[in-house]
Amino acid sequence: MISLAVFNSSLSLCSPSDDHFIPKHPRPSPTMSFPAPRTAMPMLEVRFINSRHLKLFKRLTSLTRCAAQAQSTKPKPKEAKLWGGHFEESVTDAVERFTESISYDKALYKQDILGSKAHASMLAKQGLITIPDRDSIHQGLSEIERRIESGEFEWRTDREDVHMNIEAVLTDLIGEPAKKLHTARSRNDQVLTDFRLWCRDAIDDIGAKIKHLQVSLVKLAMENEGVIVLGYTHLQRAQPVLLQHLLLAFVEQLERDAGRLLDCRVRLNFCPLGACALAGTGLPIDRFMTSAALDFTAPMKNSIDAVSDLDFVMEFLSANAITAIHLSRLGEEWVLWALEEFGFLTPSDKVSTGSSIMPQKKNPDPMELVRGKSARVVGDLVTLLTLCKGLPLAYNRDLQEDKEPVFDSVKTILGMLEVSAEFAQNITFNRERIQKSLPAGHLDATTLADYLVKKASSMAIPFRTSHDIVGRAVAVCVSNSCQLQDLSLDELTSIHPVFDKDVYEFLGVENSVKKFSSYGSTGSACVASQLGDWVTKLEITKGV
Repeated sequence: MISLAVFNSSLSLCSPSDDHFIPKHPRPSPTMSFPAPRTAMPMLEVRFINSRHLKLFKRLTSLTRCAAQAQSTKPKPKEAKLWGGHFEESVTDAVERFTESISYDKALYKQDILGSKAHASMLAKQGLITIPDRDSIHQGLSEIERRIESGEFEWRTDREDVHMNIEAVLTDLIGEPAKKLHTARSRNDQVLTDFRLWCRDAIDDIGAKIKHLQVSLVKLAMENEGVIVLGYTHLQRAQPVLLQHLLLAFVEQLERDAGRLLDCRVRLNFCPLGACALAGTGLPIDRFMTSAALDFTAPMKNSIDAVSDLDFVMEFLSANAITAIHLSRLGEEWVLWALEEFGFLTPSDKVSTGSSIMPQKKNPDPMELVRGKSARVVGDLVTLLTLCKGLPLAYNRDLQEDKEPVFDSVKTILGMLEVSAEFAQNITFNRERIQKSLPAGHLDATTLADYLVKKASSMAIPFRTSHDIVGRAVAVCVSNSCQLQDLSLDELTSIHPVFDKDVYEFLGVENSVKKFSSYGSTGSACVASQLGDWVTKLEITKGV
């Protein structure tokens, strides 16, 4: 053992001015110990003469440790780039850090492996590689996928991107056959194939989340049959509407959002693989085979267009942005309704947060963040549009910057949809509070104007005249602090003789709602029909 014992300077065996420590014969010390090395060494005890000696020893120990660490962390020699045949020097570390994309495009690994397997199968069919080579490539790629998903795979920045990381490891695994995989393929068409596949999968995921939110809203509507709420325009009281009708308005918007995504999916589902760098290839490849293997509709017709245009991503992010705006409006509606000033709904504790200083607070934060995160999704679209503006044909490295805004847009919109559904499943509408809010605002005024149009059809009173008559009736109510249904028949006929006692069948919010009958309106029968259509379309089982 090597034992180090630290002694007080009063035990010093030499002058305090001596700037060294003195080896002595070994003596056991409990202070600290280290396992002895395998080769026999004499045991050593070190006594420090004073504090200066101790500081010096600590400094020397620190320097020794730093030197050992520096030796162990010495950078490995840089690996030759797969494209570096005619380069005499390696890129600088700054350039390597700035140009890498592996930190984010590794998210494309599944699509990259899928595309490479399809490409290898096509090369084998066309006689460009052997069947054993194809099988080795497939097996190697499967092993790489397993390592990635188990966390064993080492992503290396010096290999730049997902494609070169996978190819380099594939070469380590299977040797020469891996070097044949890039036959008749460029990273230009490879990455756009991966990206189209990824966006296609993302659209499917978003579509499923949209449907889940639609189901949540329809079920919420089913739970609130017959509830009449305030309908607003300009954020002013306008007309009474059924709560079910209002909720189904958001379901309709979401349906168009899903439709836009499906339309986008149809247009993006064409395969760029085989377009190579920009001009295609002279090798006898079969682009239709790879396209079919990857479930694309067909190969893209123009190789330059295939590797240079991101309109499919612009359309995708545009659809996401519109969806985000719809969700933001839903969020705003529910944030307002949760205000004490409205009090129309109460979120459960499961979807609320509190304040760090105000004990009484209960905030609908999830929907506030839905409203706020819409800005990110819109910003991602603007980033992509600006990125692509003015780029010359064909591929440019600028296009590497398309991934992060797309990944962010998809992650954000999925989160917004998920939490909106959670919120819908955990709110209660305060029917009593809603009912008390209905009388004010003369919500039945438009229904009264419709009454006059029907009643006066034989007297040729046009709607504008009816509008004016009801406006004068409202003015009487304002001056008397009452509602239209509170006016007596004498008061109404003093405004215009067309009024009759049947007018009261049109006054009051309940009567007003009953009179709506046009297709798509808030009338009870119309809304029941709308709700039934959605229950059928979304395959909702009543009572579940």
